[in-house]
Amino acid sequence: MSSLFGTDGVRGLANADLTPELALVVASGAARVLVAHDATHRPLAVVGRDPRASGEMLEAAVVAGLTSAGADVLRVGVLPTPAVAFLTASYGADVGVVLSASHNPMPDNGIKLFAAGGHKLPDDIEFEIEEAAFSEPEVRPIGAAIGRLRSADDAALRYLDHLSKAVPQSLAGLHVVVDCAHGAASAVAPEAYRRAGARVTAIAAAPDGLNINDGVGSTHLAGLVEAVRASGADLGIAHDGDADRCLAVDASGEVVDGDQILAICAVALRDAGALREEAVVATVMSNLGFHHAMRDAGISVITTAVGDRYVLEALRAKDLSLGGEQSGHVVFTDAATTGDGLLTALHLMARMATTGSTLAELASIVHRLPQTLINVTVADRVAVAASPVVAAAVDRASSALGDGGRILLRASGTEQLVRVMVEAGSQAEADEIAASVAAVVASV
Repeated sequence: MSSLFGTDGVRGLANADLTPELALVVASGAARVLVAHDATHRPLAVVGRDPRASGEMLEAAVVAGLTSAGADVLRVGVLPTPAVAFLTASYGADVGVVLSASHNPMPDNGIKLFAAGGHKLPDDIEFEIEEAAFSEPEVRPIGAAIGRLRSADDAALRYLDHLSKAVPQSLAGLHVVVDCAHGAASAVAPEAYRRAGARVTAIAAAPDGLNINDGVGSTHLAGLVEAVRASGADLGIAHDGDADRCLAVDASGEVVDGDQILAICAVALRDAGALREEAVVATVMSNLGFHHAMRDAGISVITTAVGDRYVLEALRAKDLSLGGEQSGHVVFTDAATTGDGLLTALHLMARMATTGSTLAELASIVHRLPQTLINVTVADRVAVAASPVVAAAVDRASSALGDGGRILLRASGTEQLVRVMVEAGSQAEADEIAASVAAVVASV
């Protein structure tokens, strides 16, 4: 990994860590790398953003950087991250750029790049872009060689048509409340669900540039639970700021998490003959109840490290149809190149419409085990990983849990923290075992 690009692009506090100057040189570097790889045509970049106030400033800098390096820019405006990925492919662009910090607070922002076809940029290209960003160009385009900017007036409709074709099942008879997090999906998510035939009540769908993710969306579900119960809706859908994920609540207000959504969709694809290899990709953080549900359904689970990039890598490497995370990032590779919260919600509601089942009935396929997570501050997380004392404590805990639970230790990638996660048959057992192992970890 480069030092500039994290697991999800360049991210930081807008105008402090992520400045217009940095946005400009990153965009210029990306355009110059594209030219270096293929000088036969002028590169085309698709640029979109979420509604954060800082996005206006950073979009201007990105457009300036791209055009100054000779790339043409197609501006698609405020749209979800997965829409920009789709449009990168749909318009035949060489690169897609999204300005968003997803579920982060409003003061943050980020730059995420997609390669041609809407796929994640390979690590080696990210390295090249970083090098180019901090080196002066040998020659700057002048005159007619400077890139041009135009707006894509059909971008939202093109994305909505794509969603309609990807999930053509009618949702007539369903009433859904959608929490748009005052984010990038505030216009397109309610319209997508109405187009599919659902009755839609939209909340947190009035972005003003400052209110994105502010007590709403997939990380703050209380408002959605209240709205579903008050309206008597069949379900609620919660998106985050850039709508690359979704969580749900059933008619009674019970939360349906990413593991349950993934399980429902896996069984639906299997029943339709569309789950390649009858396998699904999940991360190590998926609840053991999800693994049990997939085992009982005859579906194998490929497990990856935490992070949607690792899910995507496994899906592409093994040519599989479906993967996702507990957080609600779900990838349907036959229709998308990245997690798409709107596509996920449509698949979830299509399963309800097809089976005539309530969301609670569908979600009951996964019996979530009680889980305890303890973050332990340590002096040296590498020493903890190598400690025979810690290993012995983990072995004892695993033996005590047997097949009815599990223990997982994960070192933070950025802090001196070790996360101790235990799942067990009861909350009391999970708490006790987690505390016992955390004490050993803290003593190293």
